Amino acid sequence: MSLPSLESLRCFVAIAHRSSFRRAAEHVGVTPTALSQRIRQLEDQLGERVFDRTSRSVQLTAAGRRLLPHAETLLEQAARVGSIVRGESGDEGPATIRLGTRFELGISWVVPIVAELRGRRPLWKIELYFGSGADLLGRLRAQKLDAIVTSAPIADARWLAEVLHPEAYVLVASETIAADIETPEDLAGHVLIDISAELPLARYMLSASPSMTFAEVWPCGSSAAVEAMVLRGLGVAVLPRHTVQDKLGGPLIELLPDLPFLGDTFRLLFEADSPLEPQLRALAAELRAVPLR
Repeated sequence: MSLPSLESLRCFVAIAHRSSFRRAAEHVGVTPTALSQRIRQLEDQLGERVFDRTSRSVQLTAAGRRLLPHAETLLEQAARVGSIVRGESGDEGPATIRLGTRFELGISWVVPIVAELRGRRPLWKIELYFGSGADLLGRLRAQKLDAIVTSAPIADARWLAEVLHPEAYVLVASETIAADIETPEDLAGHVLIDISAELPLARYMLSASPSMTFAEVWPCGSSAAVEAMVLRGLGVAVLPRHTVQDKLGGPLIELLPDLPFLGDTFRLLFEADSPLEPQLRALAAELRAVPLR
């Protein structure tokens, strides 16, 4: 079997990221006809269709989904060939990275990493922005940020995601309230504290245990405020385990440890066509190397 050309793989990735032959043709600088010929040639070489095409949509087939990450890796490695020959390293090149993150996570985890990187990556300048989940996503879409650290569920072919760390959650209360709670039914007499009325934290528990009820919901704006309210005995809350691990057993008590929770992961999210992709993938590796705190 003849090997697929890098140009065919570049065309394939461009279509996969844009779900459009026309937009992909504009991006790679060829005519739609030439682009279609490249994909037909690729499919002939592989013996599999990589796209399901209709007059209204373009979607990856199962074979296309399997091919995509490998094609992206091959193109990334090919792009680095010149730098390698010249003795350069793509992820060491000068870069200003505008990085967005949530405040609490940023202060406890991202800031120490960025501070340490100033010595080891002197050609990088990392500008931090702190915001909420929706704000961070909006700024990434508007290209006001180059990348964000997020656990928000995202399905968008325009963005790439580097998985950083899994995130686990725990239901907690002060020692006084914990003494009254032995079963899930006991929660009905207590206040559930969360960041907002949409319950961005509690959903990890309620999605797995939808019948659970509470006396009321108290939104208070941030996970730091949620923790402060719980410590003052004002209610119960779901919080990321890594943020409260050193307080469990006193002054915070883990409630109902056998309750099922949904899991999540933190990811570094950035545009598929970002010119900073080598540096951003290297940054993801740096973030993965340091446990959440």
